[in-house]
Amino acid sequence: MASLSAPNPVFRDPVGWPLLPLPVDGQLTFPNLDRSVRDSIRILLLTRPGEQLMRPRFGAGLDNFRGLGNTLTTRRRIQTAIVNTLSAYEPRITVDRVDVDPIPGAPTQVHVQIHYRLVRTGQTQQVGATLQAG
Repeated sequence: MASLSAPNPVFRDPVGWPLLPLPVDGQLTFPNLDRSVRDSIRILLLTRPGEQLMRPRFGAGLDNFRGLGNTLTTRRRIQTAIVNTLSAYEPRITVDRVDVDPIPGAPTQVHVQIHYRLVRTGQTQQVGATLQAG
């Protein structure tokens, strides 16, 4: 006769909350400054303005630039949106420059490279992403 009981696996919540650390080997771990800033930048770039309640200007809304065409005007608008958003909502960094360049051989894509310094340490960092613009 087959047993109907299955082994009881340890339950793991599929949704993690970034503000509350999950125990790892019996200790609570928090992200370091580099990781925290990178996560914040990613959130700022992907959030559309008006998406968060009570914060209508929060986010660069890079998704809003899809389908506008890979033109100099679109690339400058992307650059301006990124610089303005990071300056307004991420006080832990100083933005040195934001490059938004076309990708050779991929006429509908642009490469974004953000160069910044951590205010606390002065350490230079950069983060990049490829966007569909056309």
